[in-house]
Amino acid sequence: MKQPKPHLLIFVVLLILSLTTAVSLSSLKMDVQVHLQAPTQPIPASLFGNHIHHVATTPTYVTDPPISTLTPWPIVPFYSWRLMAAYVEWFELEPKKGEWNFKILDKSVALAEENGVEVLLNLSLTPRWASARPQEPSIYATGTAAEPKNIEDWRNYVRTVATRYKGRIHYYELWNEPNLEGFYTGSLETMLTLCEEAYRILKEVDSSITVVSPPPTDGEHGVEWLNQYLAGGGGAYADVIGFHFYVPFLPPETMVPLIQQVQTTMAKYGVGDKPLWNTETGWLGIAPFSDEWGAAGFVARSYILNWAAGVARLYWYVWDHQGIYLRLTQADRTTPTQAGIAYGELQNWLVGAQMNDCEAKQMIWTCELTRDRDYKAWIVWNTDGPSRFQIPEEWGVKQVRNLAGEQELLRRNRVEIGPAPLLLEHQLSP
Repeated sequence: MKQPKPHLLIFVVLLILSLTTAVSLSSLKMDVQVHLQAPTQPIPASLFGNHIHHVATTPTYVTDPPISTLTPWPIVPFYSWRLMAAYVEWFELEPKKGEWNFKILDKSVALAEENGVEVLLNLSLTPRWASARPQEPSIYATGTAAEPKNIEDWRNYVRTVATRYKGRIHYYELWNEPNLEGFYTGSLETMLTLCEEAYRILKEVDSSITVVSPPPTDGEHGVEWLNQYLAGGGGAYADVIGFHFYVPFLPPETMVPLIQQVQTTMAKYGVGDKPLWNTETGWLGIAPFSDEWGAAGFVARSYILNWAAGVARLYWYVWDHQGIYLRLTQADRTTPTQAGIAYGELQNWLVGAQMNDCEAKQMIWTCELTRDRDYKAWIVWNTDGPSRFQIPEEWGVKQVRNLAGEQELLRRNRVEIGPAPLLLEHQLSP
C-alpha cells in the first residue's frame, strides 16, 4: 500500500493540537514556589528514549528536503527506541491479509540489538483491508485510524508480531494518541476490548513482556480521556501508564502540573503504583527553535523535570526530523545540534546520580544531585531569562559545567544563569 505524505498531514494535526493544548494548559499555572521530591532511586539510563524515522528505510513519498539516504545511527547514547512513524505499523506489516512484510522491522530490531538499545514497539493503525471504515481519512493511509472490523484480525496481528520477536522485543505500547481522530476514530469501549485482547495475547506469548497503555495527549483533554479509560478498567491491561506530555508554545515547566494531574488520575483508579512513561514529547510550534541554547535548555529541562515529577521514561520526538520540531541534528541528520549535544551531555549529569529534590523560587530552579564518594552537584537555571545567581557558600562549588560539556573552575561565588541549565559541582571532574 502506498503511504501518503504523513509529514504534511502530521504538520496540520500537530498544529491544531498545539493550539488546543496551549489553550487547555493555560490554566496550569506554575506557582512562584515549587518543590518536587524526586524518586529515591538513582536515575537510570532508561530515562532516555528516542525516536528515529529513517535509520532502517527511506520514505516512499517525496519529502522536502528530499530524504534519499538512511539516517546514520545516532552518535549520542540513548537507552530505548520507540518505533512509531518508523514504517512498522500494522498497515505496513500486513498490507494484505496474511501477506506479511517484516523487512523493515527485522532491520530495525537488528540495528537496536547491534547498538545495545531496547525497542518499544507501538501496535496500531489498521490496514485498509481489515478496517471497519476503509474509506475514512486518517493521518497515515486511508482507513488506518478505524478499529478492525473483525477482532480476530487484531488478535492474529498481535500474536504474529509477539511470536516472531519473542525474546527480542520486550516492550509493547497499545495504539498511539487514541484521543486524536487522526490516529483513532473508534469508541472507548472498542479500545478497551482491543487492549484487553492484546494484553492477554502478549502475556501468553511471553509473560515477561512489559505492556504500555494507550498514550493520550492534548493536555487536560488527554487527562480526561485517560480518566475515562481507567474508569472503564483499562488499568488492568497495562504494566505501565503512557502519556504524551506535549506543552506547545509553553516552557517545559508547564509539564509538571500536567504530570501531577495524570498521577492523581492514576491513583484514583488504583494504578498509582505503576510506572508513568512519557512515550513522546518534543517541541510543537509553528517553527523550529531559532536559539540553539534555548533549544538545548528546553530538552534538558524536560528530562530533569519529568524525572523530578515522577516520570520514569521520556522518549524524545524526534532525532532525525527536519520539519517543525526542535532539531537534535543538522540537515545531514548526523551532526548534533546544540540540543542534540545537550541530550547526550545531560546523561553524563544524571545517569547514576540521585536527585534529592528540585525546587523553584521566583523562576530560579535548583535540583540537587548526589553520588557515591561524597559527590554533590546542583543543576540551576532561570526560566525567565538571564540573571546573576549567588551560589550559597555552603555548597562548596568548585566547578561549573554547561550543556555543551564545557567546564571551568569557579572563580567567584556567582554565575550567570538562564534557560539553559548549568551544573555546579563541589568536586573537580576529570
